[in-house]
Amino acid sequence: KRFREPKHERRPWKIWFLDTSKQAIGMMFIHFANVYLSGLTEEDPCSLYLINFLLDATLGVLLIYIGIRTVSSIVEWQRWESLRFGEYG
Repeated sequence: KRFREPKHERRPWKIWFLDTSKQAIGMMFIHFANVYLSGLTEEDPCSLYLINFLLDATLGVLLIYIGIRTVSSIVEWQRWESLRFGEYG
């Protein structure tokens, strides 16, 4: 994916790794939650994965959006320059 970005806008390796590692950690969390829940129920693990994925893709994204907007507002209000989202220094 990194090589699909235009060369003049391409993120450095460290920033690219930090961005993509968050996605990998989220996918691992969903996977282990699915394995754990499938052991507790008699449900098909694939249907539990679909439910977990749909919840993560809808409610999870909404909660993250609300959280980021709230924290961004607080950071702007307090003028904490080092805590701005997307500013890596």
